[in-house]
Amino acid sequence: MSRWWKNAVGYQIYPRSFRDANHDGIGDLQGIIEKLPYLQSLGVDFIWLNPVYASPNVDNGYDISDYQDIHPDFGTMADFEELLGKAHAAGIKIIMDLVVNHTSDQHPWFLEAKKGKDNPYRDYYLWADATENKLPNAWQSFFGGSTWTYDDNSGQAYFHVFAPEQPDLNWKNPQVREEIYRMIRWWLDLGIDGFRLDAISHIQKEPWDFRITDNPWAPFMNVAGIEVYMQELKEIFDAYPIMTVGEASGVSSKKAVHWTKEDGYLNMIFELEHNVREGQPGAERLNLLGFKKVLSRWQKDLGANGWNALYVENHDNPRIASILGDESPKSAKAIATMYMLLKGTPFIYQGQEIGMTNFAFESMEQVDAQDSHNLYRLLLDKGSSPEEALRNVTHWTRDHSRTPLQWEGGMFGGFSELLPWMAVNANTTQVNIFDQEKDEQSVLSHYKHLIRLRKAQPVYAEGTFELILKNHPQVFAYLRKSDTKQVLVLTNLSRNPCQIDLPTRIANKKWQLLSTNTTDVPAVAKRLQMQPYDAWVFEEIG
Repeated sequence: MSRWWKNAVGYQIYPRSFRDANHDGIGDLQGIIEKLPYLQSLGVDFIWLNPVYASPNVDNGYDISDYQDIHPDFGTMADFEELLGKAHAAGIKIIMDLVVNHTSDQHPWFLEAKKGKDNPYRDYYLWADATENKLPNAWQSFFGGSTWTYDDNSGQAYFHVFAPEQPDLNWKNPQVREEIYRMIRWWLDLGIDGFRLDAISHIQKEPWDFRITDNPWAPFMNVAGIEVYMQELKEIFDAYPIMTVGEASGVSSKKAVHWTKEDGYLNMIFELEHNVREGQPGAERLNLLGFKKVLSRWQKDLGANGWNALYVENHDNPRIASILGDESPKSAKAIATMYMLLKGTPFIYQGQEIGMTNFAFESMEQVDAQDSHNLYRLLLDKGSSPEEALRNVTHWTRDHSRTPLQWEGGMFGGFSELLPWMAVNANTTQVNIFDQEKDEQSVLSHYKHLIRLRKAQPVYAEGTFELILKNHPQVFAYLRKSDTKQVLVLTNLSRNPCQIDLPTRIANKKWQLLSTNTTDVPAVAKRLQMQPYDAWVFEEIG
C-alpha cells in the first residue's frame, strides 16, 4: 500500500479560529472551503482538522456527544462532505481527529450509564464504589484534581483522565470497541484520508490499587495490554489507503519504533517531550539544549525503522516564535529551517507559517482553556497574587495558539466581520497572510520555499540524520545523507551571535548554498561566525 505520507507536508487547522465564513465570530467548514486555494498555494498535501463533531465544547470539541454529526458552530454534514470533495479536487487530503479515550458526559451512552448500575450502558464507562469523601484512589487528572467524580445517585464514582465532563470509555468492554470500530469504518467509507488519534496511549489503565512511585500519570500512560487494542485498530486501518498519527504520551522514542515500524500500529506518532523549559515561572522559554536533545534522540531511535511526525506548534502550546524565537521574521524562518528538513512528516500549525506570536492576555476573562483556569485557581489558593497568577498562567497557556488566524491587517484580522469568539492579536497589522503573500522575503515565502525544497529531493524523506555540534548551547546543526546527496543544516536558534567549529570531515568538503534567511552567508569553513537566528542550508557538490 502507498506510503504517500512520507513525502507529504501537513497543515493543522483549528477550525474555530481559522476563518469565519458565515459571520458569527466562529470559524467554520465553509471558511476552510473558502481558503483551500491558499492552502494549495502553500504547498501542503493534507489537512489535520481538530474536532468538528457535535460537542458541548467544555474542552473545545474534545468532549464529543455524537461521533457522526457536525457541531452547528462549524456547519453541517453536507458542509463537511463539500469540504472533503473540494479538498480532494485541490489535491489535499483530510485527516480527522479521532477522540476515543473518552466521550462527553452528554453523549447518549453516558446519559444512559448514569441511570443506574443495571443499565446496559453502565459498563461502557469505568465505575468504582466510592463515597463523597472516599474516592477509589488518589490519582490525579491531566487537568488537575481527582480522576474520579462521585455520582450521588449510585454511590459510585466514574473515571476521567481529563475533565469531569470527559468520562473515559471502558476499552475492556468488547461492545464499546465494536461501537468505536463501526464509527471509524463509517468515516473511512465516507472517504476521509486518515486519523490523528487523540490521547490514544491512555485507553488502557492499571488496576485501581496501582501504587504510583514518581510519574503521577503512570497508571494510564501506555499501560501493558494496550497492544491488544492497538492491533485491532491497526487491522481496521490496514484495509484503507490512509494515514494514521498518534498522540501517544508515555511512548518513549525506543518504544515508538514498534508503534511506527513498517507493520506497526500507526504510521507515525507525535513525541510530547520537546517542550523543555527554562527560566522563572511566567517568563519561561524553551531550553535549546533540551529541545535539541529530544528531537535528535527521536530522529536517531526511529532511524530507518520508525517514522516521526514533526512539529513545533499545535493547538496545545504557545507560539514557537515567542518561546524559542524573538518574534522577528528572521527567527521564525530559522525555526522553520531547523525542523522542516528533519526526517519525518512535517506538520505546520495555522499561523505558524507567517510567524504568529503569543497574545498579551490582560485578564483571565480573555482566557478560554479550562486547564488554565484550573491552574489560576490553584495558584490563588497557594497564595499567589492575582497579577502573579495571571502572568504565570497566561505565559504558557494553550490559548496563545487559538487566537484567530491573521489573514489581513484590518478589523478582526480578516478572520470575521463580527467580534470573534477570541480576541485577535493586535499585531495583525504587521503579521498577516495578505501582506506576506506579496513579499518574497516573508516568513510565508520561506515556508513555501522549504516545502518545495523538501519535495524536490528524496534525501529529506529517505536520508539518514546525523546531529553535529551536539553540545553547542545555541546551534542546532545536522547532516541529512543519502547514497547520492548530502545536506548540511546550520541554525543559530538564539538571540546572540556565536562561533561554531565544524568537524574537519565536513569543513573540507565543497558545498553550495540551498537556503538562507539572511543576505550575508559565508562559505563553509572549519570556523564560522553566526549572527542571531542565522539559518543556512548547504548541499555538497563535486
